[in-house]
Amino acid sequence: MYKPDIKVLDCTVRDGGLMNNWDFTVEQVRKIYHALWAAGVDYMEIGYRHDKEMFPPEKSGAWRYSDDDAVRNVIDHVPEVRGKERPKISVMADIGKSVESDFTVPASESAIDLVRFATYAKDADKAKHFAEHCHALGYETCINLMAISHCSEFELHEALEAMVEAPVSAIVIVDSFGSLYSEQVHYLIQKYQKYIGDRKIDIGVHMHNNMQLAFANTIEGIIRGALRVDGTLYGMGRGAGNCTTELLLSFLKNPKYDVRPLLDVISEIMVPMREEVEWGYLIPYLVTGALDEHPRGAIAWLKKPERNNFRRFYNLMLEGEPIT
Repeated sequence: MYKPDIKVLDCTVRDGGLMNNWDFTVEQVRKIYHALWAAGVDYMEIGYRHDKEMFPPEKSGAWRYSDDDAVRNVIDHVPEVRGKERPKISVMADIGKSVESDFTVPASESAIDLVRFATYAKDADKAKHFAEHCHALGYETCINLMAISHCSEFELHEALEAMVEAPVSAIVIVDSFGSLYSEQVHYLIQKYQKYIGDRKIDIGVHMHNNMQLAFANTIEGIIRGALRVDGTLYGMGRGAGNCTTELLLSFLKNPKYDVRPLLDVISEIMVPMREEVEWGYLIPYLVTGALDEHPRGAIAWLKKPERNNFRRFYNLMLEGEPIT
């Protein structure tokens, strides 16, 4: 699988932050950044840039906001890795949770290289408009279409028509609920390719691991033509987590990648963190994935004393009972 055009984006701090309220220390983020640099990873998504008026800073860690000053405090204090290109820095803007006024600094003066816009199909036009704003400032832009397993064909048609007209380098298939199978990934890649046509837009894949298929579905995406692939260290991400970056680098045959620096930071940071913050494959996440439901129900169930009563959880989900 040596395809030199494939680019790996690690979103440990951003997606993993959904599990620990973005409470990574500056030193941890520096070590992750340095490891990704040494490993040859192409992008590091360092966090969201959510609106502070909607989400007061005293209630979340710094990486929910990823201000330029906070980002520079990471990247300017990491020793250079000779012979390797530094990872480009990405932040995610969430349609409905992020505002254009937080993106006013030209890219040439910013610590940020890439802005990715997370959107549901109904808001694809808003994502397009936001991308135009950031592109005009000189940023690379991408759009991530979330919860794609819940999109009707008409919704997907309208969203793709909007997204391919945006000034983006990639549009990303996001299996938010970890419910896709390889046949569906194949179908979606073909659908995206049809709308992209001869435009210079890559297809990306961002997979969740509810049914132990995140890595397999990412491989399926690569086989079918995806050139942007997302991962997280040790799979840390919302609920069941994501395709793991260390698996991706071990699978891809590009000689620029070296998995060994990632193994060091996983040993030092991710394994101890996993003892305090629970993520990864668990039966309630399997249930929500198999039923194509948002993992919030599983997250709530796992906080209950009866968390291991899996049949009861399954039945409640079938009955549509809210889990609080």
